[in-house]
Amino acid sequence: MHKDNQPLVFELTKEGRTGYSLTPLDVPEVALTDILPTAFIRQEEAELPELSELDLMRHYTALSNRNHGVDSGFYPLGSCTMKYNPKINESVARFPGFAHIHPLQDESTVQGAMELMYDLQEHLVEITGMDEVTLQPAAGAHGEWTALMMIRAFHEANGDVQRTKVLVPDSAHGTNPASATVAGFDTVTIKTAENGLVDLADLRTKVGEDTAALMLTNPNTLGLFEEDILEITDIIHSVGGKVYYDGANLNAVMSKVRPGDMGFDCVHLNLHKTFTGPHGGGGPGSGPVGVKADLIPYLPKPVLVKTAEGFHFDYNRPQSIGRVKPYYGNFGINVRAYTYIRTMGPDGLKAVTEFAVLNANYMMRRLEPYFELPYKQHCKHEFVLSGSRQKKLGVRTLDIAKRLLDFGYHPPTTYFPLNVEEALMIEPTETESKETLDEFCDAMIQIAGEVETNPEIVQEAPHTTVINRLDETRAARTPILRYTKA
Repeated sequence: MHKDNQPLVFELTKEGRTGYSLTPLDVPEVALTDILPTAFIRQEEAELPELSELDLMRHYTALSNRNHGVDSGFYPLGSCTMKYNPKINESVARFPGFAHIHPLQDESTVQGAMELMYDLQEHLVEITGMDEVTLQPAAGAHGEWTALMMIRAFHEANGDVQRTKVLVPDSAHGTNPASATVAGFDTVTIKTAENGLVDLADLRTKVGEDTAALMLTNPNTLGLFEEDILEITDIIHSVGGKVYYDGANLNAVMSKVRPGDMGFDCVHLNLHKTFTGPHGGGGPGSGPVGVKADLIPYLPKPVLVKTAEGFHFDYNRPQSIGRVKPYYGNFGINVRAYTYIRTMGPDGLKAVTEFAVLNANYMMRRLEPYFELPYKQHCKHEFVLSGSRQKKLGVRTLDIAKRLLDFGYHPPTTYFPLNVEEALMIEPTETESKETLDEFCDAMIQIAGEVETNPEIVQEAPHTTVINRLDETRAARTPILRYTKA
């Protein structure tokens, strides 16, 4: 029994109870041995709980109420843009004409869905400043890899097989070097200067004829806008490399400045972040990729095109890197993103950026007196605090994150970026009210005070959750894989 008296599902079990009601079989029963090898057949009954349907529903409803989510509370997970998903998106995605179609239907029967996807591509072209967009990639990291494979194909087509290196800032998302490696490149780390921006001197020493691309997000992972972005892209282009834009932080500049105008050659977007598709729980995600004209021949095929006869998928792309996902992206997320863009309009998308930046700067200045602020300039959509002051008093950033659970908040991102000691990365997004921001700041300020007057309460947190402080090392090394009756 947990401390809040909510029993485990196995403790609710009563022999003979069932959570379903089915009519008797009207076909002959088939023995498992007739359809499966004996080695694959369980020799003893599965140890499953026996509950009524009502008890089962109440059990899972009670569990769901313990979950942290954007709909239930503030979720300041830096870099992940966990913002509210408008419910109109869900309504439109459930229209029968969208929800009940099948990806293998003939193109002539799904022209409306194809028009939506084509129109979404055109909107994303305008938002990013690219020349063409593919909706195929299924997530952000998938989009990174797709873009890098196109860059690789471009260089190989030009005979530049010596371009084997991808430059990645030391503050980048971890998926950047991982995607470059999976795409067959070697990664080279670019240092961050004291002002939190790309170290131009270090960049110049590492570019050359072997440079395939630079991966960069702007604003960067510290929440700071790369003021020298045009010089950075010129440096890469001067040696024949391409510049890739990680769109994870587009929420900070959407409708204010476009990656294409900054000199980027390709970009991935997170429809499940910036454009309010549901985020988390394993997906589905969506990571469209936009490219400038010289990379268009290498787009994944099929390419969705518009002709005088309507919309169709073009497979005649001899230089394409090939298909990167079955069918054509995660259609339901495309519908949600399209609904969001059309609902907001140009002025609405611009307001998103303005309020995201305003909220982040407001919180940063409120918390600056209580935590170390590594970079003092104005931030964009997110900011990074350091718990180094608290660490000197014996309290780690992890402890602060655990203590926030007692206040009902999902903690911010911790220990990232790696170049900030005891990092706390906070992103409020544009959808949160000032009252919510103040309540969170008040909790953070209270915790900072507790570190000085009563550090044990922070070190031993959380106190109000169903399960207290876990032995995380033990949990990782010796997980409990099944319930055993006492």
